[in-house]
Amino acid sequence: MASNVQGNVGYDPLPLTNDDHPTNSLYNAPPSPSSASFHTPQLNPTDLGVDSAGFPLGAAQPRFLGAALYDDAGAPQARNSYASTHNTNLFGGGSEYNGSVYALNDTLGATPLNHGPYAGGYRDDPTESFGNHAMSPMGPPRGRLIEEKRAVYAPPRVKSKRNIIILAALAAFLLIIFAIVIPIYFAIIKPHSNKNSDTDTSDSTVKPSATTTGAPTVAAVVTGGDGSKVTMDDGTTFIYHNSFGGHWYWDENDPFNDGARAQSWSPALNETFRYGIDKIRGVNLGGWLNTEPFIVPALFEPYLSNTQPAVDEWTLSEAMRSDTANGGITQLEDHYKTFITEKDFAEIAGAGLNYVRIPLGYWAIEVRDGEPFLEKTSWIYFLKAIKWARKYGIRINLDLHAAPGSQNGWNHSGRLGTINVLNGPMGYANAQRTLDYIRILAEFISQPQYSSVVTMFGILNEPQGPTVGQDALARFYMEAYNIVRNAGGIGENKGPFISFHDGFLPRSQWAGEFPNADRMSIDTHPYICFGTQSSAPMSSYKNTPCTTWGGLVNTSSANLGLTTAGEFSNAVTDCGLWLNGVNLGTRYEGTYPGSGQSVGSCSTWTDWQNWDAPTKSAIKNFALASMDALQDYFFWTWKIGNSSVTGKVETPHWSYQLGLENGWMPTDPRAAIGFCGNTDPWSPPLAAWQTGGAGAGDIPASVTSALAWPPATLSTGGPVVSLPAYTPTGTVVTLPVPSFTQSSKTTATINAGSGWANSADTAGMFVAIPTCSYLDPWIGPTASPPSPLCSSAAHRRSEPSEPNLTPTPSA
Repeated sequence: MASNVQGNVGYDPLPLTNDDHPTNSLYNAPPSPSSASFHTPQLNPTDLGVDSAGFPLGAAQPRFLGAALYDDAGAPQARNSYASTHNTNLFGGGSEYNGSVYALNDTLGATPLNHGPYAGGYRDDPTESFGNHAMSPMGPPRGRLIEEKRAVYAPPRVKSKRNIIILAALAAFLLIIFAIVIPIYFAIIKPHSNKNSDTDTSDSTVKPSATTTGAPTVAAVVTGGDGSKVTMDDGTTFIYHNSFGGHWYWDENDPFNDGARAQSWSPALNETFRYGIDKIRGVNLGGWLNTEPFIVPALFEPYLSNTQPAVDEWTLSEAMRSDTANGGITQLEDHYKTFITEKDFAEIAGAGLNYVRIPLGYWAIEVRDGEPFLEKTSWIYFLKAIKWARKYGIRINLDLHAAPGSQNGWNHSGRLGTINVLNGPMGYANAQRTLDYIRILAEFISQPQYSSVVTMFGILNEPQGPTVGQDALARFYMEAYNIVRNAGGIGENKGPFISFHDGFLPRSQWAGEFPNADRMSIDTHPYICFGTQSSAPMSSYKNTPCTTWGGLVNTSSANLGLTTAGEFSNAVTDCGLWLNGVNLGTRYEGTYPGSGQSVGSCSTWTDWQNWDAPTKSAIKNFALASMDALQDYFFWTWKIGNSSVTGKVETPHWSYQLGLENGWMPTDPRAAIGFCGNTDPWSPPLAAWQTGGAGAGDIPASVTSALAWPPATLSTGGPVVSLPAYTPTGTVVTLPVPSFTQSSKTTATINAGSGWANSADTAGMFVAIPTCSYLDPWIGPTASPPSPLCSSAAHRRSEPSEPNLTPTPSA
């Protein structure tokens, strides 16, 4: 299908809502100035020579090599070996129960391997006053671990073949013990023990796991903490850095194990995340599976001289399909492979973050009628995201970022132009199609194999509430809510939290809209860079997030429930390559259409390589203020790609990763706690029904009736009965599940699901009626509906239309 969109067409910025942007704020006027670690006992691999045992960095040591009793300076020392004095324990520190002195002793008559990680141990400390543990008595051993230690360390008395044979037998016995105990520990004991460690949370629903049979083999390393070596799918390795007590876990034979933890203060995936108490500290993976020109400019730059420049993923896909010399549309998959990798997830956990928000376009599921997007491929990489998030203990907020016809007319909706969801003659049909895609995604992520990782679902990114109207949007949200809950059920751990965007309407207008709705959260995107521009220095914005957003979040949390900032950034101006769109200029420099007089040069805002320490400190203060004010958040975005022209990042205020590397993002997001000095904070917890407890799902019948789907009329479209509509008679698309490469010596039962959580959900997919007429889904709101709608000679009409500027709501 040929594009109707012309190049270099301006589109408006994010609309500014009254509650986030009061008239005396920066939106409308210039501002006034105002651990635990996890490593082998050696300090360095070379300190004690070659490790003949061959245990990789971060792997478990033999049971008789306990951790150091005390790691802190000035602690008492007794019979410490070089290794034990420099070793720390993954599961805790500063306790006698973590030490090698304690770890080899029988404890309180405990049965080995039944009461704690060191039950049935041995102590060899001759200093009776040290820890009040006497030396193990002489005579018959009390525990088998001391026998293992004696067997390994006993000096040879007679150099005879008989002794050599005995020693060899003992060594073989130990190897067998290790082969049995280590897999049992990592696959069974440790994942279950995580449920009671570090945070005071209740257990969640038990998730499916592999069942292994057959002869025991030496297990590969499946877990590790700070300093451990990680081997990725392609065989390359990196060192995992996490100073916050997090640890990774991945076993291809047990791929649904949820034992990983991002940080000590974040619940592991097999623990309950207490929304309203445990804070969402997240980051977006923008530009990865749903491209945006300012995030990945190198993808778009080769096609600037085309008759139709690449300005969105639609025109990018068309340009790539014609560019067969450089790989055609497969260039997009190359981007998926390289822009975000497993290492990014490891770094996100190491940065102290516990959530990622992943934008996804509808073409991950299907395309229709010549839509040029790369169909279904991005879903393959979303499955990889689930795997990597599970491995590093990170939760996912899946965000449907682009709907057919476009819900906002912006380039990140797939196609720059007009709004055709809940608006115009194709507004109803496009909404039907979008609801189908919500259903398909909900059925997949509500499966128990994935629901512990994909725990939040943003059902539609940034729909234009002022254009489509709150009534139509609220009805759409109510129908989407019913669809998601039909897939997973009502109540905690049954499907995801449902995140709905405020639609650029004041949050106060949403209060009471969905009473007793099970696990719904409101999403807002507070940006201050797209309004009135100011030349005030970065330091003058230090408290702006606190005074502008903090009180609003408190009020929203009290009146609406869980309130998240699905997007925000460090930008206070609209400076940066293509931030407003390809070749559309900036308001700051007066080059954006209709922006007026220039404020100054953007170079000082984008030349990050020459920023001085005070500038970086000012940006960090703004970030800390934003995090504290917003409370539960997702920074936009984790990574900005280099321009292929300049070879560097051109929008530095938008890259969390770049800020970490260069000192203007906090290395520990907890440093934001209390930054705003909030004197009247909202006090958790959320109401029981808001988190899936008592009363969840008990929406009054009067509410469901008032929000019945579909609306009677659509904005600029007229009565729904006079608009094109689809019928639910098509074959439903079911998303594929991942496959796993199991050990050749392992017979395992791995149930990856069917892609569909609710087998009773058998309704068909909305498809065209053969005898009815339809317009181009992107035709624009001013076209007339087909007349008659249905007849024996139906056809599909396409009327080219110029894209309209999306109106900005008045402040």
